[in-house]
Amino acid sequence: MLWLLAHNNERVLGHGAVAREVWRLYFHWYGVLSHGAFPAHDRLWQYPPGAGAVLFAPGLVPGLSYFQAFVALTLAADALITAALARAGRRRGRGRTLLGAAFWTGGLPLLLHLPLVRYDVEVTAFAVLSLLALSRSTRACGALAALGALVKVWPVLVLLGVPRGRPTRSAWLSAALTGAVTLTAFLLSFRNPLAFLRQQGGRGVQIESLGGTALSLARHAGWRGTVRYRYGAMEFVGPHVHAVATASLALTAAAFALLLLWRVRAGHWTAATPYDAALSAVLLFTVTSRVISPQYMIWLLGLAAVCLTSRHTTQRPVAALIVAATAISSVAYPAYYSEVIGCTWTGCLLMLARNGLLATAAVLSLTRLWRATRRPGAVVRIPWTTGSHISRPLLSPAPASLKVDRG
Repeated sequence: MLWLLAHNNERVLGHGAVAREVWRLYFHWYGVLSHGAFPAHDRLWQYPPGAGAVLFAPGLVPGLSYFQAFVALTLAADALITAALARAGRRRGRGRTLLGAAFWTGGLPLLLHLPLVRYDVEVTAFAVLSLLALSRSTRACGALAALGALVKVWPVLVLLGVPRGRPTRSAWLSAALTGAVTLTAFLLSFRNPLAFLRQQGGRGVQIESLGGTALSLARHAGWRGTVRYRYGAMEFVGPHVHAVATASLALTAAAFALLLLWRVRAGHWTAATPYDAALSAVLLFTVTSRVISPQYMIWLLGLAAVCLTSRHTTQRPVAALIVAATAISSVAYPAYYSEVIGCTWTGCLLMLARNGLLATAAVLSLTRLWRATRRPGAVVRIPWTTGSHISRPLLSPAPASLKVDRG
């Protein structure tokens, strides 16, 4: 990935456009933040105040340029994720595996050098650490999720799979307190920390979204819309675009309702359920979003890697679909991005394949999660041991009407 970044100016790697966002846009925002204010009147600033801290940090690293420090900090976050996944995979107890660490290590380079010049690796680190902390401390889980949500909102979704009852109350209370204290600190330290809300509401339909794929195909059927650079992305402008954006928001609301229904009806929790639920939630919100930028695949790779640290996960086929979608995404951007912008058949087919895989992964993820956690009646978990003290079931045999799980 570093080698690709060093050859960033090659045509197939985007003529330098991929890395330009750091040394031009992020560095500009760093200059604004260093004067104690958020870029309130910049239409490209659409991020919660925690993003300011992430973008400000490279300027504090001595001896390196802003670009070099940004890449170094991203590599440090990557290493932290890898170490956390490896530690989770080696944890004592049944059902753990190093497959998650291997998945992350092998999956991230499929996006070429893009992860090194976006701050989504840092955001993913908060989500990954939050999920992996759940088995040890629900408070730490909630606090890390809140910090991630203050950088980019989606990490709060990892709390949807926390088991009901006391763990949920503890995690959400910790998240609320951490978020409130941190947000107060931003309000006291900077001007206009909530300006992003105004810019975020004006976003339209990005060409790489599911709705954008439909509009790209519609151009071949006579639709007269055009593509323009707006709010930091290539978006469609023309008739019916607002209707497509509204439909995307409606689908997002429907996805949230489905997730709440799953949570209410779920009756069987395993150690992997919080991981699986987090991946399913982020997949659903990604697929129904008005924007599906290539760096969003980093989120899905990280959450799928967490799922794969447990042998009890239901998301292995979903992880395979995410890998395939990631590979296609890196072909579409940067190599063939001009084809995607031009809505040529090549660009349309690339986006149709990528988004089709993501949509399939989202449906499959929720279906497998739902089936694995449904309440069929009663479930009796019978712990077995081969120790010297007990060599038989700790519980007497279950009645024939009950389902027995020797896992």
